[in-house]
Parts: sequence; C-alpha cells; structure tokens
Amino acid sequence: MQARRAIFATVLSISLITIPVWGAPTAALGSVIAADRAHVGEAKAEVGTTVYGGDNLSTEVQGSVQVRAGKARLLLLSSSRAVVSDSDGAPAATLLNGAATFSTGNAHAFTLFAGAAAIRAQTDAPTIGQVSHIGPKELLVHATRGSLVVTVDTDTQIIPEGTSYRVLMDQPEEMAQGPAGAGSGKEEWPENRHEPRKAGRSRFMYVAGGITAVGTGIAIAIALESVQGP
Repeated sequence: MQARRAIFATVLSISLITIPVWGAPTAALGSVIAADRAHVGEAKAEVGTTVYGGDNLSTEVQGSVQVRAGKARLLLLSSSRAVVSDSDGAPAATLLNGAATFSTGNAHAFTLFAGAAAIRAQTDAPTIGQVSHIGPKELLVHATRGSLVVTVDTDTQIIPEGTSYRVLMDQPEEMAQGPAGAGSGKEEWPENRHEPRKAGRSRFMYVAGGITAVGTGIAIAIALESVQGP
C-alpha cells in the first residue's frame, strides 16, 4: 500500500510540473471612441471596443479610427496601420504605414514609434503631433500643438510647434540636412534637398511649408478635443 501511495505521489508531482502555467491576460490599454471603415485585428472597429497590447489597428481607404488610452489619444488616418503596445508602463503604438495623429496630456503619456524613430511630447503641456510615412525609411513629422522630441538611434531633434521635419531613419550617404531650421526662408522641398553629405549631418531636415498629409484638418480637429476634454 505504501509503495502504491509513493508511486501515486510521484505521478501527481510530475503532472503538476508539466501543467502549463498561463500568464496573466494582457492588460487593456484603451478603447475605441470613433471609427469609420476601420478594424481591430480582423474585427470591425466599433465605438467602445477595448484595445489590448499587441492589437493591430487598421483603416480602409477614407477610413479612420480613434483610440483613447489614458491621457493620450491616437487617430489613424486613411489606409493606415499601427500596433498598440505598452512602453515603460505607458501606452504606445508603432505606425507601420500611413499617417497618424496623437495627442497627449503630459510628456510620458504616449510614444509613437515608426521604424527606428520614437516620437513623443517634449513637455507636460497639451501636445498634438502628426506622423506620416512618405517612403520606406522616411517620415514627415509635424508638431501641431506644443513641441515634439524625435529620436532615431542616438540622434535627437526637438520639433517646435508649427513646424515640420523630414526624418531619415536610414540616412543615405548623398542626403544632406538642408536649412538649419525653422525660419530659414529657403524653400527646399523637394528640389534642392540633395547635395553631398558631410560628416555629422543630421537625420532631420526642416520642411518649409508645413505638413501635407491627407486629412490633416480633420485629424487636428479631432485630436484637439482630446487635450481639451476629460
């Protein structure tokens, strides 16, 4: 009898060891507050849909989806895709293609990643930024309200309110910085941007004339509500 009990105890111990230990479910990061021709994963995005870390947000042509996540909001514009996540305990998203507008209530409320670039608010003041893919390794970043901090590898650029910068995530040898910054008065998009690259040139190039992404006006109007509302 004792031998049988010993065998049973051994088998039970082994079975407990081999039972999978499931981790806690992914925490909710936010919820959909507006959607039109948009999806969360494969499902149609609906107002009130909970968004979790790892969820894939996408929009169809002329579609859009807006998500509230803590003290931030993210708006995807037409034909765009992003994956939401957690970054150092705060909501974040990776823009895979298309364009997005985000608004924040403080500097640590949200980070938007795009390729090798990380874009966030510079201060705790209400901030609105827009990021658009304009090429496989190029972004157009516009600071609509407040200033933004853009980091690519070890390079960092402050984008003042009301200005746009072209961001090179993998800088070709022939690319140059162009004008020193906002207010230069020199039109350099796109004709006179290319010249032999000099050592130490920046990945960031000021864009005269501001942002040109489709749907900018709608994006800004909706995002502005987020930094003024609850």
